[in-house]
Amino acid sequence: MAAGAAVGAWVLVLSLWGAVVGAQNITARIGEPLVLKCKGAPKKPPQQLEWKLNTGRTEAWKVLSPQGGPWESVARVLPNGSLFLPAVGIQDEGIFRCQAMNRNGKETKSNYRVRVYQIPRKPEIIDSASELTAGVPNKVGTCVSEGSYPAGTLSWHLDGKPLLPNEKGVSVKEETRRHPETGLFTLQSELMVTPARGGNPHPTFSCSFSPGLPRRRALHTAPIQPRVWEPVPLEEVQLVVQPEGGAVAPGGTVTLTCEVPGQPSPQIHWMKDGVPLPLSPSPVLILPEIGPQDQGTYRCVATHPSHGSQESRAVSISIIEPGEEGPTAGEGFAKVREAEDSPQHMWLRGWSTRKEWKAPENQEEEEERAELNQSEEPEAGESGTGGP
Repeated sequence: MAAGAAVGAWVLVLSLWGAVVGAQNITARIGEPLVLKCKGAPKKPPQQLEWKLNTGRTEAWKVLSPQGGPWESVARVLPNGSLFLPAVGIQDEGIFRCQAMNRNGKETKSNYRVRVYQIPRKPEIIDSASELTAGVPNKVGTCVSEGSYPAGTLSWHLDGKPLLPNEKGVSVKEETRRHPETGLFTLQSELMVTPARGGNPHPTFSCSFSPGLPRRRALHTAPIQPRVWEPVPLEEVQLVVQPEGGAVAPGGTVTLTCEVPGQPSPQIHWMKDGVPLPLSPSPVLILPEIGPQDQGTYRCVATHPSHGSQESRAVSISIIEPGEEGPTAGEGFAKVREAEDSPQHMWLRGWSTRKEWKAPENQEEEEERAELNQSEEPEAGESGTGGP
């Protein structure tokens, strides 16, 4: 009893009462103590009992008795006949049998099957994606669980519901490794999905580890919530021009608007005659006070950081002198309005004529430019209204 008291409350005692039919399953956590009771044995010496062990540590049955010494630091028989293992390990899995005879000569047998387990750390998702593309396979992330025994399983969940590897648009690649020294397992599960177009723009993914022994609640990772980007087909990138048709009188204003549905909104850049315009990204391009240098073919380019660029159809901008018929005759010309030169427009003029535009250095130079512009206006009017 003294030895039993020394074991104390810190010992995990697992006892099975009643008649023993076949091996009784016992589970113990790796590294913790375990006591197996030998039923029918007298609680005090003298005792007639014998323990037989067939585990990962033995090539055949190992015999222990109260009269014999302890088995190194692996196991020993307590004074009450129970078998004490101070720290069970993976090699202690196996069959434990005790045969005892009480003082009345009745023989009792105890038969145990011991299995051990280890709960790993909480699993986590590594290399997780912040954004997925609808309609194509995407890697969501890799779920990792380290330090389990037995190996256990990893499972993926979408919006709180299990994801099955054989579902449409779902692919799971699993890997299991075992540590050569500890014998514990590391599990990895890589999830690939193909989000449906028009589906949830912010799905929630999580991963869980289910232990093989004992039956316990699963351990869950923190959820991740990537956004789903839906690529816009080329025909859906629309370039709208005002006035309609792109024909305008000299000095008029043309507004080009690039319309791209879907979220998140891409960056919009502009091209003229196939050459990119070095302007700040904007879905709207305004050409005030149209001149010959502004004529040409324009496109908008929708660019997403992760998914490349898509161009719109081309729109032609042309100048029609008053009195001439153009593509928009019958609907009238766009109303000519005065507008201050924008930085974009001034750059376009300089780029088209390959001349560098400079601001006037003084008041005198500015007045000279104003006089020059006034002297050119009548000439422009005569050339526009003259007959053939």
